[in-house]
Amino acid sequence: MATTADPSHSADDSLEASWLNAEEKAAWSGLISLILLLPGRLESPLQRASGLTLFEYLTLSHISEAPGRRIRMSELAYLANGSLSRLSNVVRRFEQRGWASRCADPTDARCTLVALTDTGYDIVVAAAPTHVRAVRQVVLDQLSATDQRALARIAAKLRVHPGD
Repeated sequence: MATTADPSHSADDSLEASWLNAEEKAAWSGLISLILLLPGRLESPLQRASGLTLFEYLTLSHISEAPGRRIRMSELAYLANGSLSRLSNVVRRFEQRGWASRCADPTDARCTLVALTDTGYDIVVAAAPTHVRAVRQVVLDQLSATDQRALARIAAKLRVHPGD
């Protein structure tokens, strides 16, 4: 990433770039490395132990933590950081395996609820220790309590909200 003016762009460009200084570049590069490297490092142990992708595990986990193990698909997509279409495909596979079921939300028929079956709950409970060990080893054990609080604060600021 350039930190100075980029000669490939002419002065006629409608948006003038404000190039990154060294500190900004270090922050951005660090974030990108986290985005690209962490998911694989967290997913590998899950794949080996339970055959789940990280997205599948997070989906099951969020459903399991919802009241009555039921949650609106739109809220689940937000929590799991996935599109509704991606989530719908995953939930369809869960339904085929007997891990989840979908129904219309009785309070708003425009919305769909997904519910975790007992079998689905057993799957996420069995996978959870592997996931927690990986999270501790790859992320949390590397950070002090102050770093963890800072990371949580930064993540909250950068979190994309529905409709953004």
